[in-house]
Amino acid sequence: MATKNKTDQAKSVEQVLNRQVANLNVLYVKIHNYHWYVKGPNFFTLHVKFEEFYNEITVQMDEIAERLLTLKGSPAATMKEYLEMASIQEASGKEDANAMVQNLIEDFATLSSEYQEGIDLADAAEDQPTADMLTGFKADLEKHMWMLRAYLG
Repeated sequence: MATKNKTDQAKSVEQVLNRQVANLNVLYVKIHNYHWYVKGPNFFTLHVKFEEFYNEITVQMDEIAERLLTLKGSPAATMKEYLEMASIQEASGKEDANAMVQNLIEDFATLSSEYQEGIDLADAAEDQPTADMLTGFKADLEKHMWMLRAYLG
């Protein structure tokens, strides 16, 4: 019975990781949209910040996908899969600068919550490397949310 439970826990960790691969790929495209289409008096600030975010998202996505492969899982690797699996929604293309920032706060909160789910599942599965990886990423997102909320005032 304990072996089956460990197998189920490992599968759950893989599912959470795969959803994050999908989320991060959708978010990568979304932030690029914001980077290209942001307008207004804060263009220069946000244009640069959005580039920082999509570069960081790329690193997280790659590390999570590689962790999934290390665990003998199969990361999603097509746009169709990403859109089907992701809890992050695409950009509408109609956001103003403040809506872009607010959407990123909400998206980072979603990721942070789902990372916590992954941390809890990884701990239960005695998979400390996955829990540690997600903990670091969660801390980064929390800092970004604080800064973005401060930006909005």
